[in-house]
Amino acid sequence: MRKHLTLIAIAFSFGVSAQTVTIKKVELAGDKVFIYFDLDDSNSSHEFSLNVFASRDNFTVPLARVKGDVGQEIKPGPNKKIEWKIIEEYGGYKGKLALEIRGKVYVPFVKFQNFNTEQSYKRGKSYDLNLKAGNTNPIHVELYKGSQRISGEMNHPNNGSYTLSIPSNAKPGGDYRLKITDSKSNEDVVYSPLFKVKPKLPLLVKVLPVLVIGGAAAALGGGGKKDTGSSTTQDIVLPPLPPGG
Repeated sequence: MRKHLTLIAIAFSFGVSAQTVTIKKVELAGDKVFIYFDLDDSNSSHEFSLNVFASRDNFTVPLARVKGDVGQEIKPGPNKKIEWKIIEEYGGYKGKLALEIRGKVYVPFVKFQNFNTEQSYKRGKSYDLNLKAGNTNPIHVELYKGSQRISGEMNHPNNGSYTLSIPSNAKPGGDYRLKITDSKSNEDVVYSPLFKVKPKLPLLVKVLPVLVIGGAAAALGGGGKKDTGSSTTQDIVLPPLPPGG
């Protein structure tokens, strides 16, 4: 992969100009890309929203397989680091790739409260989520698997709660996340952590009744066999028919 992937640009874009970013190093190590940088701000109380975009989709959807100093509530300071699992996101990608990190001072219009990524989110089930509202604007809540939109609700009241309904036809697996957008500003977006969707019933539970029925059929079909244990049974002998009967 090192021979076929070229990172041609790393750019930073901020909504305000009072901040400075110094890129110290970009490193491709195995199936991961590491970005090392300093984020300076004269106001140390600021927090930032940072997302990483790539040229593969024309910088449209932020990368999902990233961790470190990325997302919401990133504080300014030196020695920042972003790790991107490029193989998990793109597979065996070959060619040139440009990256962009977009950021702005983070003023949350909504915030996830203790989103549980370890919970088993099952198809056809609903889950009550707690949100912290930062304003009174209605919000758009959309469910994504990777870059594919699965479902959504527009203009949901920003009242601190939302019921997440997993469609019954959702494919099991990972890469699911919620995207919440301020209805008054399309640039104000919050993403949930990635989570997994599982089938409503485990495969074993679905197969087990078939096995039980098959076992019962075998037991009924074997009624002609004699008991080979210590107790024995005798065949019933019918009396002879009377003459002329």
